[in-house]
Amino acid sequence: MSDAVAEAGPEAPAKRPFVPGRNLLGWLLASPLTVILACFLLAPIVMIVIVSFWGATEFSIYPDFQFDNYEFLFSSPVTYRVFGATLKYALITWALTLAIGFTVAYFLAFHVRSLTVQIALFLVCTIPFWTSNIIRMISWIPFLGRNGIANQTLISWGIIDEPLEWLLYSDFSVILAFVHLYTLFMVVPIFNTMMRIDKSLLEAARDNGASGFQTLVHVIIPLTKPGIMIGTIFVVTLVMGDFITVRFMSGSQRANVGRLISNDIGLLQYPSAAATAVVLLCTVLIVIAILLRFVNIRKEL
Repeated sequence: MSDAVAEAGPEAPAKRPFVPGRNLLGWLLASPLTVILACFLLAPIVMIVIVSFWGATEFSIYPDFQFDNYEFLFSSPVTYRVFGATLKYALITWALTLAIGFTVAYFLAFHVRSLTVQIALFLVCTIPFWTSNIIRMISWIPFLGRNGIANQTLISWGIIDEPLEWLLYSDFSVILAFVHLYTLFMVVPIFNTMMRIDKSLLEAARDNGASGFQTLVHVIIPLTKPGIMIGTIFVVTLVMGDFITVRFMSGSQRANVGRLISNDIGLLQYPSAAATAVVLLCTVLIVIAILLRFVNIRKEL
């Protein structure tokens, strides 16, 4: 008997017994969320895509199926400049928020030993979010203005002789506001990932003679990649869709895709705005798809 079992090899894993209605029950449990996503996510996107093919005059829009909006969009050099500016803002903001967010998360996760202090410092990081985004953004204007606190301080210290004009209503002020608004979206996922790192791995690295920099590069950063990727997706998508910040902090002297859509809506050119929104959505999805090729973030979700 034992020889026969040995010849048969390892036993095949037991199959789960079929329970009638199990799949039906699963679909029923998922149906409320499916209906919500279909009504509030898929349906608006489908409507935007449909409207992007409609036509428009100075006074009305009419249902049609034409590619005029996309032809005008891709044939205009303004479109490429605006998309280039949007990508520039997203890239610079991502780099700065990553540097700041990683540093803050690293300090909270590995240098603060007390859980109570960690929670307290983390709440301090969220204090700016207790007010409106517009309030936090506008608060930079009197600070960065020609007669603002920054210029007056630099003049009083003798660092400059006259006020700096580029502090406000420039790319600098736009990116500064973006970093201020969205850094926490980078801190949270990175901090969450760092807190899951087994501290024994760091001890093992030190026991094997690794320096602090080597431990950071070869242990912490690779294990933190999912959090970095989640934060990157948050920051990039938020920056590429933002238009209020660019409008206020640049004094309407700069533009991004969000402002392009806002201007079309203000002129009642809804088909043109919808076409631009579709192109922006596709661009963001392509960027996210590229990012997801590098890191599997399912274990973090």
